[in-house]
Amino acid sequence: MIITKTPYRISFFGGGSDYPEWYKKYGGMVLSTTIDKHIYISCRFLPKFFKHKYRIVWSKIENVKDINQIQHKAVKKLLQHLRIKQGLEIHYDGDLPARSGMGSSSCFAVGLSKALYKIKDKELSKSELAKKTIEFEQKIMKEVVGSQDQTIASYGGFNKIIFNKNNKIQVQKISSSKNIEKLNKNLVLIYTGINRTAHKIANTYVKKLTRSKKNHIEKIMGYVNEGKKILDSGNVDDFGKLLHISWLEKKGLSKLITNNKIDELYDEAIRHGALGGKLLGAGGGGFLLVYMKNENAKKFFKRYKNIINVPFNFTKDGSQVILNNL
Repeated sequence: MIITKTPYRISFFGGGSDYPEWYKKYGGMVLSTTIDKHIYISCRFLPKFFKHKYRIVWSKIENVKDINQIQHKAVKKLLQHLRIKQGLEIHYDGDLPARSGMGSSSCFAVGLSKALYKIKDKELSKSELAKKTIEFEQKIMKEVVGSQDQTIASYGGFNKIIFNKNNKIQVQKISSSKNIEKLNKNLVLIYTGINRTAHKIANTYVKKLTRSKKNHIEKIMGYVNEGKKILDSGNVDDFGKLLHISWLEKKGLSKLITNNKIDELYDEAIRHGALGGKLLGAGGGGFLLVYMKNENAKKFFKRYKNIINVPFNFTKDGSQVILNNL
């Protein structure tokens, strides 16, 4: 059996510029980090005496005899792509719900790819794992997805990621550890309870880069270097304020990015002392990240006991194999 552990991510600034439709023309960059919430994927060979050849356990349980019968699209496509013909049992468990803006689909693809390449006795570098997963999602799955989620899940840590026009990706570690720790203490993660499909929202602005949308993405991308400077200086409150400015720009990309429920929740957090925040991922629902000092956060959640707060910490590790007894 092989078990992989792959982290979810939080993207602060630059989202939208990591889509190839954008960065191959203009270049892109993001500021993001992995957190201590993970997707776990286990794979084991199935003995031939089972009636089924493949067993896939996710929100459904699939027992099938042929790859083409598998309903989980990513599993089916990756098994076909890697030409794995042995019978397999694959289990998926996640610390956070899917379709919630935490990069879960790419996180899953990275974790499953790492497991299946290991089964094929191939050891991939972080760069190779990110590149192969990006190609899988964008070219084989034909999903409208960016390239930051696969990269950050493969590398891990707090990074500035640069997407060059020539398709090369550079990962620069942010070294201001004390200031990053300060930032972590002032961030809260709120689950809105709204699930959405990221590529449907992304389609509303990635495929139609009008002049106004181009201006929004350029400004959002510019906040990456601003955010890095703030972390270097140590004035982390300014990071929260910058999140607010970036959120206002992001909302201009599409009407689907937010809704009344989310706006009311965000405004209420601001009234209770939050300096800024943003919906994670493409928008539309999922998790709301808010910069709010600890004393204000305690009062906020004491008043609104029905709001789901998910404590988290930044982490340094990307996808890894935590068990291999093949």
